[in-house]
Amino acid sequence: MTSIKQFQVTYDCAEPERVARFWCEVLGYVIPPPPEGFATWEDFDRSLPTEEQGSAFACVDPSGVGPRLFFQRVPEGKSVKNRLHLDVRVGTGLVGEERVAALEAECARLVALGAVRERLLLADGVNESTLVMRDVEGNEFCLD
Repeated sequence: MTSIKQFQVTYDCAEPERVARFWCEVLGYVIPPPPEGFATWEDFDRSLPTEEQGSAFACVDPSGVGPRLFFQRVPEGKSVKNRLHLDVRVGTGLVGEERVAALEAECARLVALGAVRERLLLADGVNESTLVMRDVEGNEFCLD
């Protein structure tokens, strides 16, 4: 049986480049180089038919370890809770007040980038504290 070595996470969204750039800031990801023959992504985008311009954008982990994130424009807006979300691991190994402080510090940084704080879920004896947030288009994610 062949095992899958790589995968990408794809987001449906209204503004692919805006959402991709937000996630670059959250995760320390970068925008990959444009396709061969194009000096910039803007040059590539202008080469597309008008209806396809701005329809997709991506970002990658500069270390090559994390998955590629791909953002594609869709006509409909977000209407229900995500069935899949990212957990951004900022509190790994921390517990109690130290963990909450790390989550709150990262939350403040991300709110300044356009994220929205939803709620803090305090440790319950089974799970450690987690902070639920929304990205610039309202997609849920957690600071974990």
